[in-house]
Amino acid sequence: MVKHSIKGKKIAFLATNGFEQVELTRPWEAVKEAGGEPVLVAPEAGKIQGMNHDKKADTFEVDKTIDSVSAEDFNGLVLPGGVANPDTLRMNEPCVDFVRDFFKQHKPVAAICHGPWTLIEADVVRGRKVTSWPSLQTDLRNAGADWSDEECVVDQGLVTSRNPDDLPAFCDKMVEEFAEGKHAKQTA
Repeated sequence: MVKHSIKGKKIAFLATNGFEQVELTRPWEAVKEAGGEPVLVAPEAGKIQGMNHDKKADTFEVDKTIDSVSAEDFNGLVLPGGVANPDTLRMNEPCVDFVRDFFKQHKPVAAICHGPWTLIEADVVRGRKVTSWPSLQTDLRNAGADWSDEECVVDQGLVTSRNPDDLPAFCDKMVEEFAEGKHAKQTA
């Protein structure tokens, strides 16, 4: 049952090879169920490889490349996890700039599992309460975040969760934040 409508809103999903498949597909379904339009954005055109933990899963067709989009084109952003995915994205300057721009424009962002690695690189976690896959807690604390081991943490439009088990709560809060829209206190 959909609690919030995001009809007419475009939501960017930023990912590349090595993303945890369920951390893209479940939020994608939640966006569609709420009436939103999910758009898969990646550094390069073509298909990107999903993973089921450490095993290859499905491939997904990229809708838009990072050089053809702007945060202004979207109402929100989702950063799936997987180890290789955010590690690659955080080394791609246009991807990091794209993420940072959502914060500059006060738009909601949702990151799960290892997804917050890209947030660290964008320097947008300082002073925020977040959660993530446990191995990122030191990185997040060193970047100035207040890390907490909780199912889902929301801080002024930033939604974070730890792992695929948290997806129901993550998807609910993500859609709620996308429905609310701008967050005046959110800054980059």
